[in-house]
Amino acid sequence: MIGAGVVGLAAAWRLAEAGVAVVVVDAIGVGGGASSRNAGLIDAPGWGRRPALDDVLKMGSLAIYERLADDGADIELDRCGRVAAACTDDELALAAAEAAAHDGVHLLDGDALREVEPALGPAVVGGTWTPGAACADPVAACAALAAAAQRCGVRVIATARVTSFEPGPQGGARLGLQDGDHIDAGAVVLAAGAWAAPVARLLDEALDVPTVPVFGQMWATIPLPAGTLRTTVVGLESSHAWQGGAALDGLPLTHDAAGVRRTRHLYGRQRRNGEVVFGGDRIRLAPADHAATDPGAVPVVRDDGIAVNRAHAAAVAPVLGSAPTARTWAGVMPFARDGLPLIGPVPGVRGLMVAGGLGSSGFNRGPMAGWLAADLLLGRDVPPEVATARLDRRG
Repeated sequence: MIGAGVVGLAAAWRLAEAGVAVVVVDAIGVGGGASSRNAGLIDAPGWGRRPALDDVLKMGSLAIYERLADDGADIELDRCGRVAAACTDDELALAAAEAAAHDGVHLLDGDALREVEPALGPAVVGGTWTPGAACADPVAACAALAAAAQRCGVRVIATARVTSFEPGPQGGARLGLQDGDHIDAGAVVLAAGAWAAPVARLLDEALDVPTVPVFGQMWATIPLPAGTLRTTVVGLESSHAWQGGAALDGLPLTHDAAGVRRTRHLYGRQRRNGEVVFGGDRIRLAPADHAATDPGAVPVVRDDGIAVNRAHAAAVAPVLGSAPTARTWAGVMPFARDGLPLIGPVPGVRGLMVAGGLGSSGFNRGPMAGWLAADLLLGRDVPPEVATARLDRRG
């Protein structure tokens, strides 16, 4: 297993429960990438009236997080629900379409939405309420997934950079590590997030795992009184913009290739410690950007994006306008080039499975993506919707 984020750890746990010997390697530790650098939102819209992979991933991942909590892991799981705020009539129409597609999503006008989430300001004309949605602490959740896997016998090598990747002497693959050690594996699950593509090229320079590294950043306030936000909160401005054609090459980004802002993206919640955490600024990284090739690189926060995101948050929830910023951070997310998840075998490479390309909702969809990749490796039946995530879907 290459990658100790929520995808790789969940896949390792699933395989180990089935009796498979698993080793997880990661260059930057358990949850060191995007898996721990997010707001911890778990959108659970219920099952759609038309089956979709997104529903399978979101509902399945919520069940996995609930299992961790039921087993005693304190991941700060909170079934707080989610409001998606519309500030224009066009955004409200998008909210209505989402509610029409899912039994667990309800369309509300502005006043009714403010009864659910009193922090919403007068600019919000309505939106959706998803009572089944939840949130959790990403760092604690990654640690809990690692602990669950280790209890089943998984070996986690938390700071092992893969430097070579070649066919094994007796089939399978041999992974060379930076410290000179190597691991012989019967099969490999590539769950390396934003760095899946360069790792795959170690095996074959021509091997194309179609992921794109995307920079994203977050900010947190000082601790505020409990209940400042009752729910998770997202804005619908970006979803409406992307539906109208602002997505770039299938990727839902906030900026175009020239760095010009196309839209604003917003999501956040209040943590148990009182911090309010928000984010959503996204920029596609250039191939030459150090953070795009080195998982150990620390992305530099861009203050202009934080300012835009803070202003957006204050427009939706005015109470946040006067709350001081306590900290900011950034990470690199793995988007597939067409914006859809990647789960399945790599065509033409026996024993290599990819699980990733989950964009900015890896925490939300990643655990189930890992379980599905494990089930495919085990030869188990998976929901038919998983076929839409195959790497050869473009063929």
